[in-house]
Amino acid sequence: MTTAAHEAGGPVVRVERLTKQYEPTVVALDRVSFQIAPGEFVAVLGPSGAGKTTLFRCVTGLIRADHGSVIVHGRDVCRARGRELRAARREVALIFQQFNLVRRSSALQNVLAGRLARVPTWRVLLRRFPGPDRQRAFACLDAVGLLDRAHARADQLSGGQQQRVAIARALAQEASVILADEPVASLDPDSAAGVLETLRAVARSGVAVVASLHQVHLATAYADRVIALRAGRVVEDTPAAGLDTHALEAIYARTGAGGRR
Repeated sequence: MTTAAHEAGGPVVRVERLTKQYEPTVVALDRVSFQIAPGEFVAVLGPSGAGKTTLFRCVTGLIRADHGSVIVHGRDVCRARGRELRAARREVALIFQQFNLVRRSSALQNVLAGRLARVPTWRVLLRRFPGPDRQRAFACLDAVGLLDRAHARADQLSGGQQQRVAIARALAQEASVILADEPVASLDPDSAAGVLETLRAVARSGVAVVASLHQVHLATAYADRVIALRAGRVVEDTPAAGLDTHALEAIYARTGAGGRR
């Protein structure tokens, strides 16, 4: 963990010996362990099939690990059920490669969706969000540079703008951790840079940000730290500035190893 991460306080996420096996011969995650501190921007690297998406799904509780634990603010996502699991999930926001916005709704309405777990159901159905929730949604759009586009429909925004709306929605959730699953894979270089700058700014505000990336140069340019997976195992956990040729060979060298994305 970086010095900056240590100064920020204890870990907000602690993954311990996380293991997930889909078939007798296919181990997606093999005793994966690491910690993420508040305010840290971590890039997860690895070839296709390394286990990156499976890792994110386990951290969010979307799938159950076979062994190990994911501790988020003292709650083990792997063992939580019912109300405790819902509380743990509120602390983790997930940003997708394809944005997952309601295209016919405004940027503001999409951001307000981040408040769904914190307001009564009847308000959600009638779209009658309290004033403080609307104010927070405007503030989140302002934080990602899109306040002037609050009332524009999502399908009227560029790809980079849509991804920044998705980041604003995650901020509106008031999560302690934001997981971004290949957030710039479908964007042009300028839009990708803008999204990663936004994620870095979010991390500097005290939120732990973890993004899976394919582009090594973007990881070293924007992240504080790199965790690399290969065939479901952690093969590197290093400050981004310390990622060298030897490390890249360990991550991407061709072998016969299998795995799952």
